[in-house]
Amino acid sequence: MKWEQIQHHLDKNNWTVYRLTKEANLSQNLLYEFKNGRSNDLGFSSVCKIADALDISLDDLREEKIDE
Repeated sequence: MKWEQIQHHLDKNNWTVYRLTKEANLSQNLLYEFKNGRSNDLGFSSVCKIADALDISLDDLREEKIDE
């Protein structure tokens, strides 16, 4: 998964990273580290929280889905 998948859904919902951290109950640092490329992996539980907060399936965060 790349940041672009998350950003696509944030834009679609008109959400900020801050709102996602609150809705998913994740630390801002975790998402900003991933966004800025300082972290390569969020971990499965974090990805599940993001998908749940955005009300999307895990498949929607797969890299090949970004072009749809």
